Amino acid sequence: MKTKRVSPTPETLPALTDAQREHLAELAALPDESIDTSDIPELSDEAWSAGVRGRFYRPIKQQITARVDADVLDWLKSQGRGYQGRLNAILRREMLASLKPARRS
Repeated sequence: MKTKRVSPTPETLPALTDAQREHLAELAALPDESIDTSDIPELSDEAWSAGVRGRFYRPIKQQITARVDADVLDWLKSQGRGYQGRLNAILRREMLASLKPARRS
């Protein structure tokens, strides 16, 4: 049985204690130079430039019922397992293409 993940929201989290608020205020007041990053060295500008936004992002899937032409469905299924994922990839590619700003000639 699948369990549904629920991300905490500010409303569902317990309130901070006075001691926790005080500790957070002390941390916020620390100058950057006093933060020990020896176990997690800071990244250079070069390393940040090679970064990829959203690399580990996984969109939430939503189950739908859609009518698809039989020949289109047969074509998708003829390519092996994962036809629903391929259908989603095709739709995503078209969605992203339509969101790109129009190129000027």
